[in-house]
Amino acid sequence: MRPYSPLELAGRDIYIREGCYNCHSQMIRSLRDEVERYGPYSLATESMYDHPFQWGSKRTGPDLARVGGKYFDEWHVAHLVDPRDLVPESIMPGYPWLMTTPAHSATSANALKANRATGVPYTDEMIEAAEADFTAQAQPDSDGAAAVATRYPKAVLRDFDGNPEMVSEMDALIAYLQMLGTLVDFKVYDATGSNQR
Repeated sequence: MRPYSPLELAGRDIYIREGCYNCHSQMIRSLRDEVERYGPYSLATESMYDHPFQWGSKRTGPDLARVGGKYFDEWHVAHLVDPRDLVPESIMPGYPWLMTTPAHSATSANALKANRATGVPYTDEMIEAAEADFTAQAQPDSDGAAAVATRYPKAVLRDFDGNPEMVSEMDALIAYLQMLGTLVDFKVYDATGSNQR
């Protein structure tokens, strides 16, 4: 496990600000029907850097613990702008303003410092580079992208919302969603005990 990158942390804050946790849990229980529907059950280590945890049992929408890499960025953009375009029966509200609202990198270092005070192991180097890393993660061709990948292994580096002119709140939220469930390697065994993945 690693701490959230500055962009992912901003996305997590947007996730909380917009109340996404009211309808989506991030905790797959070890019950057979949950594992079959959502994937491997959640491990405590996956939320070790979450303050507050995003567990819960409220599932008006699906559990998001394993949503990372499940959908393309374009799907997330379309779904967040107008959920009924993709899922006609959805009761989720749209969040179109995330596309036009710039995400603020200037507060990244303070966000990392605040999380370090709660025990998240952000280093001085991570805090000093927070603002640059925030922007570089959404601009994979920038000079700082390689440093983001080094400081935050498995971080997804790309323009998430398709608008290279700015790093939007949509970029941040999708960076967070695309990371969920991707930091732990799961081994899946079939009935004979042979490793499938």
